[in-house]
Amino acid sequence: MNKIDREFYHLIDILKNSTREQLLFQMKENFKLIPEEIQRSIEDYFKKFDYWGKLDFKNNEFEELERKVDSFTNHLDDYIWLYEHLNDYRSKKLLLAIMRNWYQYDFITLKETMESMYPDYFDLDIVKPDENEVIVDLGAYIGDTIYSYLDTYGEENYKRIYCYEITEEVFQYLEANTKKYENIICKRKAVSDKSEKLYIEESSVDASANTVKEKGEIYIDAVTLDEDIEEEITMIKMDIEGYEQKALLGSSRHIREEHPKLLISVYHNHEDIWKIPKMIEEILPGYTFYLRNHGGPIFPTEITLIAIYEER
Repeated sequence: MNKIDREFYHLIDILKNSTREQLLFQMKENFKLIPEEIQRSIEDYFKKFDYWGKLDFKNNEFEELERKVDSFTNHLDDYIWLYEHLNDYRSKKLLLAIMRNWYQYDFITLKETMESMYPDYFDLDIVKPDENEVIVDLGAYIGDTIYSYLDTYGEENYKRIYCYEITEEVFQYLEANTKKYENIICKRKAVSDKSEKLYIEESSVDASANTVKEKGEIYIDAVTLDEDIEEEITMIKMDIEGYEQKALLGSSRHIREEHPKLLISVYHNHEDIWKIPKMIEEILPGYTFYLRNHGGPIFPTEITLIAIYEER
């Protein structure tokens, strides 16, 4: 058992042997110990992006802490399952860093896991495409991930790319930015677990954080990848602001039959980190899991799950 193993299971013991009330109390105390400037920065961040819940000590608003406590209290076995299914040391250290950050505001370990050798999603030691790649980019935004892919692997290493984006103004930039390349198809659609009508909820911060919901005013068609794309898919990237679980369910046939590489954001709530790998395992056993961090040192964001199918 290496150092990270020992520290992970030690943290599990602490969490397992604490009541919900004890965990919440300790997290509040840990928060008080960090510099006030960072406290305000964290609270302001959760006001701008409401994925994780509100946090405002002055007004006794602890929703974000309570959600973390619930995740630990109800799903420790799931965290253990994930840790034991991660395929390398870097991934295991990152999971430990995330859990310690949530529990005790450990910024040091989280900083140590930040990647700088390669762009987001495209770890060249793990993700190895070729000229036959059929790529789906869910949450394509203005094409930044596509540019990153082409820079990393070269324009010769794809057959076709499908880009999905929900925001009309952003979609126009996406089309303009990708039109010079062959075989890139842009679709202004949401992707879900069923074909339905959804509505765009606009972010007050940035259009890249726009989400979809079941009621609203700005209408958008939602589809499943299983219905919308007939040809074989070899790679799926998802960064769709917390809608990844539903999009994954709507891709089940492609996953079972074609085993695409999966590059999925798992930081938009307190359950995707473990739940999405377990969903993939339920759809098709045989995937190998990795976690990578391209976010900052204060709170775990830009966390990517890389899942590569391997025969067992």
